[in-house]
Amino acid sequence: MLKTFLKEVVAIVVGKQAEDIIDMLDGKKYINEFIIAKKLGITINQTRNILYKISDHGLISSIRKKDKRKGWYTYFWKIEIMKSLEFLSNLTHKRVEQLKNQIKSRETKEFYVCKQCNIEVNAENALLQEFTCNECGDVYSLKDNTKLLKEFKREVEKLEEKLKLIQEEIDKEQVKIDKQRAKEIKLELLEKAKKKAIASAKRKAAKKKLEKEMNKSVKKKVVKKKAVKKKVKKKVVKKKVVKKKFVAPKGVPLKSKIRGKKTKFVRSLVHPKTKSSRTKKKR
Repeated sequence: MLKTFLKEVVAIVVGKQAEDIIDMLDGKKYINEFIIAKKLGITINQTRNILYKISDHGLISSIRKKDKRKGWYTYFWKIEIMKSLEFLSNLTHKRVEQLKNQIKSRETKEFYVCKQCNIEVNAENALLQEFTCNECGDVYSLKDNTKLLKEFKREVEKLEEKLKLIQEEIDKEQVKIDKQRAKEIKLELLEKAKKKAIASAKRKAAKKKLEKEMNKSVKKKVVKKKAVKKKVKKKVVKKKVVKKKFVAPKGVPLKSKIRGKKTKFVRSLVHPKTKSSRTKKKR
């Protein structure tokens, strides 16, 4: 059913003669345009014209790769299934709306027809032409719309049934897209986790290396200090404290003062004339 819908899309866009191209285009992998041309039995230019017309509606996508030997670019094509189904669904919806409008118009308005010329006009135009055909001069007759209404209603039912089938295919394709997207997200998360793990491992390794280098440099410094600096014992020379003796000037006698058992000489100046001490005893 899916391939039938895709062929119908190509027939609408390009023409029925090009619908076999869907057998070449796969929704999963890109295919070389030269292979498509060979399988269809047409020239590469004809194939490209068909592909470009479909691509204008955004129904197929392409990638290009450079030929290493010849130096030119080769295009690879893939059908966009979801976009194609949505395109067909929109066209079918429009057709249903048009038919419903026609049904409403036929049920509410009157139409006249010339049986000889098979020309149909609405009531307003028939009134302006005085209910006579401009071509043959025959009188217009009122058209019975019952048969036409039945055909329109039958076609609307078919199109609505078709829309249900298209929607089922869209839902299936959406499930596939969601699964594919989930896989891609999972792979992205795993890739990010790997990158983080590698980055953290590199940081740890760099930190350890730096610590080792720091430890080595510290050890070298300690060894150098030990080798250069030798403990030298300094000899402590005790200096003898020499007490200076007080030497009284000549002609000045010394006076003694007795305090208990100990005798202390108080050096006091005695005036040479009075021979009396300038110091007084404290009582």
